[in-house]
Amino acid sequence: MSETPPDMVGKALLLLTLLGDYPDGASLSEVARRAGFPLSTAHRLAAALVRDGYACVDETSRRYSLGLQVFSLASRVAHRHGFAGSALPVLRRLADQTSESALMSVLDGQHQLYVHHVQGRHSVSVSGEPGRRGPLHCTSMGKVLIAFAGEAEGKELVEDLELTAFSPHTIVDREQFRDEIRSVRDHGYAIADEEHEAGIRAIGVPVKNLDGVTIAAVSVAAPAYRVSREKLLDYLPALEVAARELTILLPPR
Repeated sequence: MSETPPDMVGKALLLLTLLGDYPDGASLSEVARRAGFPLSTAHRLAAALVRDGYACVDETSRRYSLGLQVFSLASRVAHRHGFAGSALPVLRRLADQTSESALMSVLDGQHQLYVHHVQGRHSVSVSGEPGRRGPLHCTSMGKVLIAFAGEAEGKELVEDLELTAFSPHTIVDREQFRDEIRSVRDHGYAIADEEHEAGIRAIGVPVKNLDGVTIAAVSVAAPAYRVSREKLLDYLPALEVAARELTILLPPR
């Protein structure tokens, strides 16, 4: 039986998603293996994506990468949600005030989607890549997005989220994780102390719309050798001001 169009659409979207993990391009065999597709299917999908500008291929290396049509769509989405123009000046000011990197993310299923990153002024600072997905349970913004999600969604994430160990400090015990999220909710902010990446600390707060619904999270992240856990709390007032500004600037979702 031949595949129906929705099957092929889903596979094409998965192929695009996987290509996003390879900024320098990837061989089609590698992407097909990760997707679980026959190479012939991957070739057929890739040809259509290249034809329509959603992917491109280097004719010499035969490595595939995302095309400009994806950038165009992403730019429209960013503009629609206020991420392109409204949020960036606020994060730049936050990075300037703290001298450390400022980041913003939104909830995307059981992950967070990074939508902005502004580099700190130090020569050594935390970097981030907008458009990439990251874990929720071991980052300051991820914990905030769980703690201040809707009641049903937040409870489901607390109970069902896979607690993958990214470092020796990652919380992987379910009861300890429940306690952590309760603490975040009580205090109004979250700290990640070398839980996702060794040597990185961060503090994050929720961004809520005028109805009190959480629409994003913002954080300040810094190398652990320069910023102690206690020092992170010095950034909290600036973070809270930034979150209030974003409440006004970002369109409702």
